[in-house]
Amino acid sequence: MRAVVLNDPGNLHVATMAYPSAPGPTEAIIRIKQVGVCGTDYHAYRGNQPFFSYPRVLGHELGVEIVALGASVRGLQVGARCAVRPYLNCGHCPACLRGKPNCCPKIQVLGVHIDGGMREYVAVPASHLHPARTLTFDQLALVEPLAIGAHAVARAQLMSEERVLVVGVGPIGLAVTQFALLAGAQVSVMDISEQRLAFCQRRWPDVTCIDGRGDPLAALEHHFGDDLPTAVFEATGNPQSMESAFSYVAYGGRMIFVGLFAGDVSFHDPLFHSREVTLLGSRNALAEDFERIIAALEEESLHVAPWITHRATLDTIADMLPTWSDPQSGIVKGLIAI
Repeated sequence: MRAVVLNDPGNLHVATMAYPSAPGPTEAIIRIKQVGVCGTDYHAYRGNQPFFSYPRVLGHELGVEIVALGASVRGLQVGARCAVRPYLNCGHCPACLRGKPNCCPKIQVLGVHIDGGMREYVAVPASHLHPARTLTFDQLALVEPLAIGAHAVARAQLMSEERVLVVGVGPIGLAVTQFALLAGAQVSVMDISEQRLAFCQRRWPDVTCIDGRGDPLAALEHHFGDDLPTAVFEATGNPQSMESAFSYVAYGGRMIFVGLFAGDVSFHDPLFHSREVTLLGSRNALAEDFERIIAALEEESLHVAPWITHRATLDTIADMLPTWSDPQSGIVKGLIAI
């Protein structure tokens, strides 16, 4: 079968791989239909993605069809359309037993620690498939990035009418914005991209868009006065932005790191302590996040078609990915048809 392999930073090509063998007792073989391209893939392409090694088949935002099931699998059927929860955890470590499989120290994420979905077929644990009755493969490929945002908002435990700031409105920031709005928050977003801010304004007219170029703190103080947001979601994965964001949080507020990068974050301790800031990390997502999002998409309370701005195939993605990774490309979400 064909697969797209990232041999090393900047070196992406189509290769031939062996088809997966018959599924194990608890496995499923899936046919990949659509793959979403995300920040993880761009970071890996540029060589600055943590927890990553080369060569690697990228891709963990997957819309798939089941083609074979192991003998012990129940509750799934061949032909079912599914989203894939791509965080393969061990199931028996303290984190897994505490209900935090997203924090499993032995976790293997498709497209990061092990080969992912930019190929025609792959075998996965059947327990990590989430079937849908009516969703398209496009919609299913967007479930995973939506789950990242939903999980981050759940971590923050937002209150109705709470003043929220989302820093960085790429796909993950958009997902955070969507679920913060569904939680009843008053949401503002900040980015350095005019195109992304314009997209947010068209999508959510009630969201306040703040230009992050120049002096971001001055821009926030101009908008909020001395009452800064009580929940700040940092979704850029940019170290300078992450460190600056500590000054955006209200006294007694919360900072939620959704993005990450391969390095250390530092902050001014007197500022952190004087404001009694609560710092939260948000990693991956849980099974219940996937189920909630699939239900919302099927009920049509979520609409994500406008997010899909770019498309490619296995044959064209090697040429297109360098362009897509340029912030000036205007991309919101790119999908690859396999």
